[in-house]
Amino acid sequence: MKSEEETDKQPLQNESFQEYRERVHANDRARTQPHKIIRAFFGIFMVILYVGMGILLLMNMFNWSSDWTWCRYIVGIALIAYGIFRGYRQYSGTDYYNS
Repeated sequence: MKSEEETDKQPLQNESFQEYRERVHANDRARTQPHKIIRAFFGIFMVILYVGMGILLLMNMFNWSSDWTWCRYIVGIALIAYGIFRGYRQYSGTDYYNS
């Protein structure tokens, strides 16, 4: 068992550590890191790419034969839907971890 002196010292040690931590990290600011900017540009680029490819498939810009019309429509709609979903996640900020 711990004596009363040891238990009295414990909060002081924790308190001094908190003071030290505040002093050391006093100048830390939340600033925009380069990897977050690159990640945002890449996310926007991918949204444009998915939606654009979906629209191009629906318009038959790649001249697929008429036998593949059903596949064109399915893939085109899926790409547009995924692009919109990815755009929503990009806008809301749930696409990345908070680190």
